[in-house]
Amino acid sequence: MRNLMTTAQSTVAMRRWGPPGIVTLAAMLAFAAVAPANAAKQARQPAEAVAPREAGEPIMAIVSIKSQQVTFYDAEGWIFRAPVSTGTTGRETPAGVFAIIEKDKDHHSTMYDDAWMPNMQRITWNGIALHGGPLPGYAASHGCVRMPFGFAEGLFDKTNIGMRVIISPNDAAPIDIVHPALFMPKRDAIAAAPGQIGRLSGEAEEATRAADEAKKAATAAAKEAASLPASLRKLEQQKTRADAELAFADRQLAAAKTDQARAKAEELKQKAATKAADAATQLDAAKSAAQPKRDAVAATKEAAKAAAARKADAVKAATDAKLALEPVSVYISRATQKLYVRRNTHKPAPDGGGEVFDTSIEVPVAIRNPDQPLGTHIFTAMAKTDTGLRWSVVTIEDSDNARNALDRITIPQEVLDRIAPTALPRSSIIISDEPLSSETNYRTEFVAVLSNQPQGGFITRKPTAPPMAMASDDGWDNGGNGFGFFFQRDPNPQPVNPRRRGQYQYYQPAQPMQRGFW
Repeated sequence: MRNLMTTAQSTVAMRRWGPPGIVTLAAMLAFAAVAPANAAKQARQPAEAVAPREAGEPIMAIVSIKSQQVTFYDAEGWIFRAPVSTGTTGRETPAGVFAIIEKDKDHHSTMYDDAWMPNMQRITWNGIALHGGPLPGYAASHGCVRMPFGFAEGLFDKTNIGMRVIISPNDAAPIDIVHPALFMPKRDAIAAAPGQIGRLSGEAEEATRAADEAKKAATAAAKEAASLPASLRKLEQQKTRADAELAFADRQLAAAKTDQARAKAEELKQKAATKAADAATQLDAAKSAAQPKRDAVAATKEAAKAAAARKADAVKAATDAKLALEPVSVYISRATQKLYVRRNTHKPAPDGGGEVFDTSIEVPVAIRNPDQPLGTHIFTAMAKTDTGLRWSVVTIEDSDNARNALDRITIPQEVLDRIAPTALPRSSIIISDEPLSSETNYRTEFVAVLSNQPQGGFITRKPTAPPMAMASDDGWDNGGNGFGFFFQRDPNPQPVNPRRRGQYQYYQPAQPMQRGFW
């Protein structure tokens, strides 16, 4: 009854106001409806927060697209939180697994009119990054993750190249997990590693010197032998001419009719015979001398080849030893049924920006029930314990739970033998249905994007580094640190579908992968 009376009173009032009043009232009602909506949108924006304890080195960052929030974690838990602004509709920030690959304190965009993006921390080479920027309280960027300006500035010096960045479509957080498939290092292997590095590096340097000397010897032998064919040809031609002169002298002697003519022909024949004999002697001597030189070419060539092989083995062993003291990252893809390994060499990329990651292990992996989804799970070694390592897991796509996903994977024993005994904190194992993105290359750790989530932020982006081929030796020859590489960027990246599966850029190794490190 009260509602009816209220309605009647409102109707009378509207009649009293007339059409102008009605318009004014409608505008007021519309503004009143919009204002609460905007207030609600702004109210959902999380606040910055710092954990009430001393922060350690950040191990990972998790961006929640749903909550528009980023949380950084060290070995003991969360340390920093802040609101963010991810990609707007049509330019969505891709959900997936990334790592910091480049940092620039005063970055200006090469895509968006030199826009200022301070304290930029790049996670893909086609331009997705975390950086300071305006936060309207909702997703508004072109694909990057904007953070508060002050927060981004304070964070910049705390993170390192290779730090894991997880972008989740929903809220996610690391959960402790224990599983026999997670690497458990051996104390004796870790303790022995520094000594191994010194010894094997010395052996690599010695093998490199020996290979250099063998190569120089082979080059010198080949250079000396290179003139043999021309010398022998010249002597053969001299012998041919001397034999012809002797034959001519024989004909002259046979044709002589007088004693005087015969005497002259005899003298001519004697000189021709001597000349022919000398030519034959020189040719025989040259042939005899040439054979040892030819043998030396073959011998020094084989010696150089053997020395190069010993050098490669020694360099590989030394490189393995160096990499053993780096956190190891493993990616297992159900899409390709392969296992990939990355370790940061800390060698600056020669084409500018970032550091070189070792990419030499890529092997098939056994997955039980490979036709059934695994989900996407990021397992991270958070800290050392008395028994080995304490692990956590972050799940951003849960087609199967994390434990079941680990149960279904069988990592080849030869890979375990190489990487598990010296696994360190910040090592990781990523299990996913997705293939690696084509943004994964020698200057990245792993880039994998959830193909069932919008990827609009990838549409207009191309790799910022120019396509180029790079080759070098192992680095011992020129005073390097022993990490060699040979990689090729794809000069024609495929377009990306912003909304649906399919037409997705997948990682393809540009060169056949080696089963050894180099």
